[in-house]
Amino acid sequence: MGLFERYLSVWVGLAIITGIIAGTIAPDAFAVIAQLEFAQVNIVIAVLIWLMIYPMMIQIDFSSIKDVGKKPKGLVLTLVINWLVKPFTMAFLGWLFFKVLFADWVDPETATEYIAGMILLGVAPCTAMVFVWSQMTKGDPNYTLVQVSINDIIMIFAFAPIAGLLLGVTDITVPWDTLLLSVVLYVLVPLIAGVFTRKKLDNGDDHSKVDKCVSIMKPWSIVGLLATVTLLFGFQADTILSKPEVIVLIAIPLLIQTYGIFAITYWLAKRMKLPHNIAAPAGMIGSSNFFELAVAVAISLFGLHSGAALATVVGVLVEVPVMLSLVWFANRTRHWFS
Repeated sequence: MGLFERYLSVWVGLAIITGIIAGTIAPDAFAVIAQLEFAQVNIVIAVLIWLMIYPMMIQIDFSSIKDVGKKPKGLVLTLVINWLVKPFTMAFLGWLFFKVLFADWVDPETATEYIAGMILLGVAPCTAMVFVWSQMTKGDPNYTLVQVSINDIIMIFAFAPIAGLLLGVTDITVPWDTLLLSVVLYVLVPLIAGVFTRKKLDNGDDHSKVDKCVSIMKPWSIVGLLATVTLLFGFQADTILSKPEVIVLIAIPLLIQTYGIFAITYWLAKRMKLPHNIAAPAGMIGSSNFFELAVAVAISLFGLHSGAALATVVGVLVEVPVMLSLVWFANRTRHWFS
């Protein structure tokens, strides 16, 4: 494990601080970067995420993907957690905290918007960042690709109905261009690049060139992660500093949801006797969110400065530190799995 990976939590902490300070000192610069969007997808963030997951894609061996179907239990677990458990537990926690426990601190209309933002996060399982978490836990890259791909296909058809059901809205508008562009940018393009690179480097049973390329790219993957964190916190510096108490209130149920979903998934994976390189990514997919889509839908439905949009942004803010802690836990408990 290299210097970057060994002290990754430290680097992420420094990136968070750097982002907040830079966003406060030079808000205009971050505003310019934030405007570099197409279909509500920030191009700079997309490039950085691409840089993060490209090394993972190089490791994918398409000749072994056909064997994934022989081990369907991991896929079943991922789909059940993501679509039959996670959206509904998120909605329940939102109601419990903002309609019951925090009812005296937040006005009813704003509370409803916070709950809506949480629901949008819960209905959008992770697409891009999960490749990073899978790589950090030495997950099976082929299996992770299939897990994410199936989730993306289901998301196209299930996101609007489930979100509409939980929001109590039947005419929810999903920005399909955002959804499809995100899948292309975060999955399809880096996958094609990874396959092309592997084909050029692979020499039959000798994978030394592939391994060397991945080794060279890994530090850049971490740089992409840190740059992404810096930008995300820079974009929201004013909100973080001006409304710290609201950030904390929203973060509490989001943290419970994230750790709770991971615990359920990880425990079920152990009971199902799944190998660690399938169990860990399954837990990561269920715990993390497709925040690009959630933020875009929240803005389109409720407005840029709405409570729903703020809740999705808080989801972005807490996700990276929390997921790093889960990566650490998964790596420390590898021996639990045969």
